[in-house]
Amino acid sequence: MTATGGHPQRWLILGVICLAQLTVLLDNTVLSVAIPSLTTELHASTSDIQWMINAYSLVQSGLLLTAGNAADRYGRKKMLAIGLALFGIGSLTAGLAESSAQLIAARAGMGVGGALLMTTTLAVVMQIFDDSERVKAIALWATVGSLGFAAGPLIGGAILNHFWWGMIFLINIPVALIGLIAVLKLVPESKNPQGERPDLVGALLSTIGMTAAVYAIITGPEHGWTSAEVLVPAAIGVVVLAAFAAWELRVPYPMLDMHFFRNQKFVGAVAGAILVMFGMGGSLFLLTQHLQFVLGYEPLEAGLRMAPLALTVVALNLTGVGPRIVMKLGTPLTVTVGMTLVAGGLGSIALIGGGTDGTYWGMLLGLVLMGTGLAVSNPAMANAIMSAIPPEKAGVGAGVNGTLAEFGNGLGVAVLGAVLNARFAALVTVTATSLPAALAAAGSESERAAISDAFASGLQVSQVVGAIAVFAGGLVAAALLKRAERAEAKDAEAQDAGADAGAGTKGGGTKGGGTKGGGTKGGEPAGTTGSADQPTPAA
Repeated sequence: MTATGGHPQRWLILGVICLAQLTVLLDNTVLSVAIPSLTTELHASTSDIQWMINAYSLVQSGLLLTAGNAADRYGRKKMLAIGLALFGIGSLTAGLAESSAQLIAARAGMGVGGALLMTTTLAVVMQIFDDSERVKAIALWATVGSLGFAAGPLIGGAILNHFWWGMIFLINIPVALIGLIAVLKLVPESKNPQGERPDLVGALLSTIGMTAAVYAIITGPEHGWTSAEVLVPAAIGVVVLAAFAAWELRVPYPMLDMHFFRNQKFVGAVAGAILVMFGMGGSLFLLTQHLQFVLGYEPLEAGLRMAPLALTVVALNLTGVGPRIVMKLGTPLTVTVGMTLVAGGLGSIALIGGGTDGTYWGMLLGLVLMGTGLAVSNPAMANAIMSAIPPEKAGVGAGVNGTLAEFGNGLGVAVLGAVLNARFAALVTVTATSLPAALAAAGSESERAAISDAFASGLQVSQVVGAIAVFAGGLVAAALLKRAERAEAKDAEAQDAGADAGAGTKGGGTKGGGTKGGGTKGGEPAGTTGSADQPTPAA
């Protein structure tokens, strides 16, 4: 194979890795419709449910960058195959779990395999497609990513309508086996010829820091924001994440080069990606509970009512609307439009779709707006992140992109869930640890109605918080991306002016003078070739 240029089986390979990616991403949201079953069959509390979701995303987030480094150094095909095997084993363990603790541990194990899969899929796409087809391939990859995130509730509802909750994990096993065989047979091996050592200390610090911070957010409403149970893990999270940043600045082979944050394009895309997933992750987590517990829908019915989000994403991306909008409007304005639509969707749910009167149209409008925003903004931000990172570090770039999605999703579940819980606790006083338990313990119909109203009010407040965060983040991200484009244009003008001046000097008869000996051999501006910053072609 060649490092760049089109691989003869590139589209078939893209299909294989997108299937693997789809399975991993479905597990971010497929669990949400199983919350009622897990609450009754495993006696899971609200905190248990949140950790079943967050254990997967937090472990995956903490390991994505290290997995990307490992893929670049040891081979992307090899890491993709290992990831599929680990994900399949973790899915088997999760499907057979008999307690909340076992399921949380199994989900954490699945996160390890998911980290390897998420980094290698995008890295392989970057290697097997040439420049003329890479944008289209990334758009299709992003479409599958959005579909996997949004279609989880629908697929989970369809499974739970016929089987017990364990099947939402066991169904991953045949997909993992098929994917493993196809990867071993079709996917070419590629790696960074220079190589980099995995940063295990950085992975440990990032995982501990994020876990502690999110734990503090989840337990805040229960223990009080000024209690030791919240302040201690919050302090640990801040200190450990600061230590992570300091370590990454001094270690020879960092899993995240902190100098990337000097690139305004990178920072703008980072901010946008985190906040889009923040709003989407928290919203889907709460909406599935609202549809089932408050409005009384069965799991499949709830999944079908969430389907417009996924259908909108697929329809717009498969027809190429997202990439065309980027080409027409440019990345900054595209990000602004996309994140404004996501914020508008959250606002629609809060204002006209989150009550207890059984109305669905406000929620439908919100889901369509959010799906449109995802289809528009996600490909633009993914392309901005990957273009800001040297091509020989494609695994690290994919790790950064995946880390942002996972961290934003986990943080959204924690923060918006905490907002809802705080509002709920302010309106009603219950001793139950979950909404279904509180409804079951209610002594009268009026008490159950009060509990449902309190949950709906908390949902509305949380969606407003998410909408504000996403909209503000869109403005900040767009401003940074616009500033980065202006800086790149100025640099390009300066280089062109320097090249013209060098050519004019050489043409003016200064041969043998200071120009040739002064570092501009052959009339080239100093530093434009052979630079230490020049990307090394990936293998």
